[in-house]
Amino acid sequence: MSCSDNESSSHGGEYKFFRQTSRDLTKDIVLSTGTHPLQAFITDHERALEELYGENAENSRNFDTCLNTMAKRIATVFASLKEFPCVRYRSAKASDPSLTTFRDSIPEKLATVIWDTVVKYKSIPNFPQTETCELLILDRSVDQIAPVIHEWTYDAMCHDLLDMDGNKYVVEVPSKTGGEPEKKEALLEDHDPVWLELRHSHIADASERLHDKMTNLMSKNKAAQMQQNRDGEFSTRDLQKVVQALPQFNEQRDRLSLHVEIAGRINQVIRDDGLRDLGQLEQDLVFGDAGAKEVINFLRTKQDTTPENKLRLLMIYSSVYPEKFEDDKASKLMQLAKLSPEDMKVVNNMRLLGGSSDSKKTSTGSFSLKFDGQKTKQATRKDRTGEEETWQLFRFYPMIEELIENLGKGIFPKDGYACMNDPKPTVQEDTMSVRKKNSSNCSRTF
Repeated sequence: MSCSDNESSSHGGEYKFFRQTSRDLTKDIVLSTGTHPLQAFITDHERALEELYGENAENSRNFDTCLNTMAKRIATVFASLKEFPCVRYRSAKASDPSLTTFRDSIPEKLATVIWDTVVKYKSIPNFPQTETCELLILDRSVDQIAPVIHEWTYDAMCHDLLDMDGNKYVVEVPSKTGGEPEKKEALLEDHDPVWLELRHSHIADASERLHDKMTNLMSKNKAAQMQQNRDGEFSTRDLQKVVQALPQFNEQRDRLSLHVEIAGRINQVIRDDGLRDLGQLEQDLVFGDAGAKEVINFLRTKQDTTPENKLRLLMIYSSVYPEKFEDDKASKLMQLAKLSPEDMKVVNNMRLLGGSSDSKKTSTGSFSLKFDGQKTKQATRKDRTGEEETWQLFRFYPMIEELIENLGKGIFPKDGYACMNDPKPTVQEDTMSVRKKNSSNCSRTF
């Protein structure tokens, strides 16, 4: 969801109730939200993927229940914020409607129910009558890689590599009584200015900036200077300034110390798990700079890679090269990676989520662990023009980021995306459109 209103904010707590009354509309609007980043909402459907895309989902009552509940909860977000969205959705990929599957049409089905709900809110007093923001509905097939690949921002690595409970991080602090270290909970949320500043920075950049901040604090703060030079002489005025600065200094020091420890733990995991080499291969696969040869070589030489990281690598590989997992090829890769049959089911499901494209099938025949150098490599991302990679492994970007940026610039691709707000053409307009198209085709032919 992309809102054009910069003043919109998230609502804390588990449930918020909103009631609006109009002549013909009196509704209890229930909005379910959790503790999530600013302007982020969830519909609290952990089984949505199974209920909407699972086997025989189209014949299940759970499908309609899940879809309608999700639509209502999404619509009530806009009702509570008094925003009237332009509802866009990713349309079916098949050019021939007869080839469109039930699952291809799910974004459109969800968009339809949301639109039918939010359009009724126009009868609420003071509710906008024209579009004020954008709602973009996508399914996971638009980008299967983003949830799996190792992203290298401070925020992503905190949640990926550390044992966190939501935004809660447990840190050990020295005991005031001199006993065993005490455990203290810290929340990485918007009230923490250091977190807000560094969360989207590359982990290497965040680590450097934290070091600079701590050095600067210790060198310039009066209280820090007094602690470091306790034998020195201070005037009464100096002591007064130290006392005044001490609470603020302790707060800043504790906050920075927390993030220094977190960054240190992340960097330790990166070293212990060999994530730099793995991360480089992941991004090379995505950008078309690596293929079967590099994956096989990694699995052969990096035997100590954790099963989870090998699984994530093969999930990315299957998304870029789905044809490499057909027939008995998947079992050969499973043996090389030493993954369980259950893990390979996950890899296969990842491949099926995006569908196997005929254009990606570059080879046939039996699977071999020998690499054919003549085979072309594939890519699911293009390097952004005019942008330099300041930090290593900062090349990857989620597809939704590009879509939202284009939406904000007004250059959103109409091919493959539709809008519920657009007026439906009449039969006469459809006929004229077909005539113009045929006429145009004839003129090009001659």
